[in-house]
Amino acid sequence: MAQTEADAIVGVWESGNGKARIKIDKANDKFNGRIVWLREPNDEAGKPKLDKNNPEEALRSKPLLGYSMLKGFSYKGEKKWEDGTIYDPESGSTYSCTITMTDENTLDVRGYIGVSLFGRTDVWKRVVVKKK
Repeated sequence: MAQTEADAIVGVWESGNGKARIKIDKANDKFNGRIVWLREPNDEAGKPKLDKNNPEEALRSKPLLGYSMLKGFSYKGEKKWEDGTIYDPESGSTYSCTITMTDENTLDVRGYIGVSLFGRTDVWKRVVVKKK
């Protein structure tokens, strides 16, 4: 199957702070991302870190590893994915989000509330998996 321009985002990406890696996949023409690696996957007690800041109490016992943090992105052309949301486990907040690919190994991930003008951009780098 030929990879389309829309599928260029598929892969594993490291967040700007290097604390997490997120695997972006495609399902039914939408792009979603889940946490597949954490620099510090366990808490002080040695147990997997949980989504303790989630506003939904029922989700606070869910492990962060494997958590879906990017949801529902559509490819809009010109290396932009929009109409999705990003979840920030450190604040427990979900934001509107746009993703722009600046080159084949770099994403500008912009989370915002309301208008894109009022937000924050994180630069993610593609994780290149070395073949053994």
